Amino acid sequence: MPAHSLLSPEGIGQATSEAVAHYWVTRIRQQERQRSSGKADQGTRGAVTGGAQMDGFLQFFSRVIISAGIEAQYVFYRRALELPGFFRPTKEWDLLVVKQGLLIAALEAKSQVGPSFGNNFNNRTEEAMGTALDLWTAFREGAFNKGAQPFLGYFFMLEDCPESRSPVRVQEPHFKVLPEFVGTSYAKRYELFCRKLVRERHYTASAFIMSRSDTGPSGLYSEEAPDLSVVQFVRSLSAHVAAYA
Repeated sequence: MPAHSLLSPEGIGQATSEAVAHYWVTRIRQQERQRSSGKADQGTRGAVTGGAQMDGFLQFFSRVIISAGIEAQYVFYRRALELPGFFRPTKEWDLLVVKQGLLIAALEAKSQVGPSFGNNFNNRTEEAMGTALDLWTAFREGAFNKGAQPFLGYFFMLEDCPESRSPVRVQEPHFKVLPEFVGTSYAKRYELFCRKLVRERHYTASAFIMSRSDTGPSGLYSEEAPDLSVVQFVRSLSAHVAAYA
């Protein structure tokens, strides 16, 4: 894809579609390898923890950063991903941009497939909130950057299936939950979560997409909200890092 078309809606859509296809194809291959090795019972876990599944998205974001004028040597992916924390010594991110001692951007790219949407939802949300709290507190205490705020990005892809689309009951033994959570599906909860991460300024930008296991290998996906689109996420990232080119 030509560099000049990378930030067009068509270019972003094509790159996202390619990353979605990479995700599902990689997941299928991981599960097949586990089954052939006699570890079929670990197939679901392998599909959750296999970092290579998100490589297509991280490579896409790396291309966006480089096209904005940041040299490739300052983009860290698969190596040197630790940042100092406040509540713990370090946290490993999925992609970093560090230039001349300055943290320019830190990205997380996560996903979830069924069937355990409930437990994994809690784990994912707690992880994302804790990661942001840890980084911003360390930033406040002068662990890095000396006042120049980095870009924090959170990208999430959820499996599109009946289980993720169905309303989920909430437990209210003592107090009522916030009304926006009543009768919502896990898809809607993730949408709300990604939006609130930005509104509460835990992350600079967030994107949320969904994809089905049967059509995902062909690169098909859906976006649930305009404010959480990949176009908006990528352009925000590009604009921020371009200031440091």
